[in-house]
Amino acid sequence: MVRAVLMAALVAMSAPVALAQAPEPAPEENRLQLEGIAAIVNDKPISFSDVRQRARLLLLTLGRQQPSAEQLQQITGQALEQLIDERLQLDRVAEFEVEVEREAIDSELSNMAAEGGIGADGLRQQLLAAGVNPLSLEEQIRADIAWNRLMSGLYGSRIRVSESQVDDQLERLRTASKKTQFRVSEIFLYAPDEETRTEAMKAADSIVEQLKGGADFRIAAQRISSAPTAATGGDMGWVTADDLTSGLSEAVAGSTAPQLLPPIAVDAGVYILSVNAKREPSQPTTKVDLKRLIATDGLEATITEAMSRIKTCDDVQSVANSKSELRAQDLPEIDVEELGPEGRTLVLATEVGAATEVFAVGSGLAVMYVCKREDGAEALPSKEDLKNSIKSRELTMISDRELRNSRRDATIIYR
Repeated sequence: MVRAVLMAALVAMSAPVALAQAPEPAPEENRLQLEGIAAIVNDKPISFSDVRQRARLLLLTLGRQQPSAEQLQQITGQALEQLIDERLQLDRVAEFEVEVEREAIDSELSNMAAEGGIGADGLRQQLLAAGVNPLSLEEQIRADIAWNRLMSGLYGSRIRVSESQVDDQLERLRTASKKTQFRVSEIFLYAPDEETRTEAMKAADSIVEQLKGGADFRIAAQRISSAPTAATGGDMGWVTADDLTSGLSEAVAGSTAPQLLPPIAVDAGVYILSVNAKREPSQPTTKVDLKRLIATDGLEATITEAMSRIKTCDDVQSVANSKSELRAQDLPEIDVEELGPEGRTLVLATEVGAATEVFAVGSGLAVMYVCKREDGAEALPSKEDLKNSIKSRELTMISDRELRNSRRDATIIYR
């Protein structure tokens, strides 16, 4: 009802008036008149152009340099919801005068560029080539940094993790180790009502399509997911079916690892789950530190030439940075079971410090360098690691709650 009243008021405000009474449009007003308004958040408009830019940015994250019109349409709803969240975050941040220096944004851009094996300038050129204004990404980074600083400043010092909490978590992990466990990664698209859930399902279908085509799940989760695990690339760790809510637990329990599951709708939104590995209670663990090198052009000559310049694991990133066709990825403390049958066989047949055989991936050709191996490694984390993990999780939950409250209290008008 409130939304209908607001829409009616907006229509009334936009009714024609006498030409003599109409002020000359300011440049920003003129731009919005030309482009159209997709939504208004607390009296601040989001243009359709802003939404298209963000949709292209999300698809570029998934590896689509030139997305089709259908793919853009599928992701548009999620792009708009992400922009709305950012406007709400920046409104809240402004109340506390949290500033984000240019150096912090440039540093994050450089980190993103390093993941793709290119420099910050190369990343900007890649964005422009895909029809994305780099300012769209910079605004996303600025909102994310400012919001995290605000939440940490307001609540970080208030979170106390007791020894009993740590002990309880350790006991749950010991109990879980006696059951069948799954290594699961998640992407969660927040959609609290039926209308936004329909749009989120379209976006999820498009994301799954890109992931099947070789897009990096970890990067997609970092850029798109609304779950607390987004910061870790969607990694939920080893879980049992009992740890998951109804609907998710049945899907995971019935999966064949490794497997990317179809989108799953729940009351709060849509999940995309990747079941990376499965282990039985008696199954020993072997953990490895890997560095993966990918030749995105799919040419064997590209990756073999790069390998000829790599003498140790420390050389992988620098060699990847030397060519735009190369990309490096760190895979620390990976259980070999997470690599699937073929990956496990390749890694276990490779000496520490050496490279596996070259193999095909969705985005080209790849090779893995085995930097460290621990056979029969202890599956349980240290108490200190658990304490930090619990604190981080609680801060993330508080942050999510604050954003949901901001949505509830805001005036959001969809056009």
